[in-house]
Amino acid sequence: MSFSVLQRLSSATFSLGRRLAERLGGWVRSRPALAAWVYPEEPTAETRYREFNGRYFANFHEQERMLADKPRMDFYRAAINRHIQPGDRVVDLGTGTGILAALASRRGAAQVYAIDHSPILDQARTLAEHNGVKRIEFIATHSKEFTVNERVDVILHEQMGDCLFDEAMVANVTDLRDRVLRPGGLILPSRFEFYCEPIKIRDGRLVPFLWELNVQGYDYSCLERSRPQDPGYYHLCSSDLGLVEHFLGEPEPALMLDLGTVTGAGLPQELHFSRRVVHAGRLDGYAVFFRARVDDDLVLSSSPLDPRRAPHWGFRILRTDRDDFELGDVIEVTLRVGAWHELDSWRWSHVKRMAAGPHSAEPVGTPGLGSS
Repeated sequence: MSFSVLQRLSSATFSLGRRLAERLGGWVRSRPALAAWVYPEEPTAETRYREFNGRYFANFHEQERMLADKPRMDFYRAAINRHIQPGDRVVDLGTGTGILAALASRRGAAQVYAIDHSPILDQARTLAEHNGVKRIEFIATHSKEFTVNERVDVILHEQMGDCLFDEAMVANVTDLRDRVLRPGGLILPSRFEFYCEPIKIRDGRLVPFLWELNVQGYDYSCLERSRPQDPGYYHLCSSDLGLVEHFLGEPEPALMLDLGTVTGAGLPQELHFSRRVVHAGRLDGYAVFFRARVDDDLVLSSSPLDPRRAPHWGFRILRTDRDDFELGDVIEVTLRVGAWHELDSWRWSHVKRMAAGPHSAEPVGTPGLGSS
């Protein structure tokens, strides 16, 4: 058999196979249930986050860190004792080991719905039985799939991430608020302050960008044109109280919100704020942290300069190119956000207004990523 004959036969076989595959594919796609199994959809960002979240909080060490955080636990115990009344119906969103649900039950709640989509719920059930805690129904589901026949009096939650928004707090809590909370019901906690403060890092702890270094006379500045494009490179996480030397200005909330009234669409996509320099020094970045308030005297803080901070939360440092500030200078900051729960979508920049002499208006942005 000649090579040309083999070539034609191979081509005909391939064409036939392709036509059969196309027909089979069309037959499968005409049957939705079968098509969903044969051609599974690419998971969405929300689905991927749910899967990560479920695995992350099933880890005993993550639960240990939260339970050993005394300021956190004291805050929640005080909030529950002050505001949950005997007979209340309560949803505990993201119950974990069930400690907040147990405190609500012991306070006298008539019914507690403890929701979690993590396997840690198995341990939560065991703990409740071991401790003789009653009136808790453990529900293995994501909160968006949770329904109840009679609206509840209180939504209890701890959905705050290091950057406040990065555990989808607003989306999850407001969804429950709109569907299952009675009019006038409580969200604990509901009031939050978001901070993004210019900071100076202690000299001995500062790690500059690679291109800012000159080590033993070896100059790295030529690497500035090779700035990484990975957004994660430009923000760091720490819970080390010895890292930040001082804020350059007086800290003020860059954003305040109340989960009783806010909507996801109500969050701004761009923040503009300024800080007059009261502590001169080098700007090394912006510390992102939060404060949660239940009452004026009941506050939970993740500030890097608060010795009573809740230690299991980290604070984030948004890195920026070095800039030096004198007393009276003004730092005008812009923070642009693609999605609040996705830190990699944040972009930041600042403009320096000098107290004396010519004014500098040169914007300094997120290194390597621009300020848009």
